[in-house]
Amino acid sequence: MELFALTLSKNWTAFADKLYVRLSLSARDLHTAGNHVRFECDSFKTHTTIRCIAVLPEFRLDLSGSAVFRMTAETLAVFMLDEMEQRLLREIVTGHYRYVDEVDISAIEQYCRQVLDQPEPSADLPKSRQRRQHKIADALFAYLEQNNVMNVVGFIRFRLSDYMDELREVAEYAIDEYIMDQQYQEFISLLKYFVYIQETKIPVAHLMHRGGNEFTLYNEQMNPIDTEQFEGFTLELLDKEINFEDMIVSTLISVSPQKIVIHTRDPEEQVIKTIMQIFENRAMVCTYCKLCGSVLTGKNKDQLYP
Repeated sequence: MELFALTLSKNWTAFADKLYVRLSLSARDLHTAGNHVRFECDSFKTHTTIRCIAVLPEFRLDLSGSAVFRMTAETLAVFMLDEMEQRLLREIVTGHYRYVDEVDISAIEQYCRQVLDQPEPSADLPKSRQRRQHKIADALFAYLEQNNVMNVVGFIRFRLSDYMDELREVAEYAIDEYIMDQQYQEFISLLKYFVYIQETKIPVAHLMHRGGNEFTLYNEQMNPIDTEQFEGFTLELLDKEINFEDMIVSTLISVSPQKIVIHTRDPEEQVIKTIMQIFENRAMVCTYCKLCGSVLTGKNKDQLYP
């Protein structure tokens, strides 16, 4: 006796074999519990159908139907997230937003995954994937209890509207992040060009990072550098909103040292990474030495050179 049938249209049939295997493996566990069902897969020109067959006379719908529907819903929900979600996101990116370059699409997909796989803001809530899985499984279970035919992709697009809306929001956020990252990289490349063409003005600059937004710039004699004596370089010329990170970079470009030693206890901070990216082999990071060990602990210049 056929309990229900799941169909996948022609352009989604590549997923059918994997889904059939997963459902068949899940059915084995049900079989050992006395719920006797099996799955069969039939391919046609326009679609593929996976049918759930009750093994009679052992199977009784009133006793085992709910367990079979729940097993199918749980297995299908996991399959949607594992195998189908990425393609759904790709269709949003390439269809609604009309991205065609594979490099762009792959990068946006990575941003999507970062958003979808991150924990929820509250520790009391399940992770994003678990939340999506539970909601999808509940919707599938309710549908299978009342219907014996399901177009899987149609169900996702028209019955899981909240889920599809979430994917569209994730794609929109990912694209915004990708565009911002591209603009940032272009900006960094422009700054690297200014560093490259500018002649050096001093041999060494020591940039002392006391944490957070607190920096002090010293020359090779460990005297504070008076940046007003140097011809200024302003990032306002690049039509970019000035922030703290920009001010540090602008100062360093104005001073134009041959070598920059960044003394910091937090080498992974973004501002440190940005400076290293812009100045490349002219910059190095020091996490501890005699100079920064003294300066960052408040000793004066005379104590640096006993």
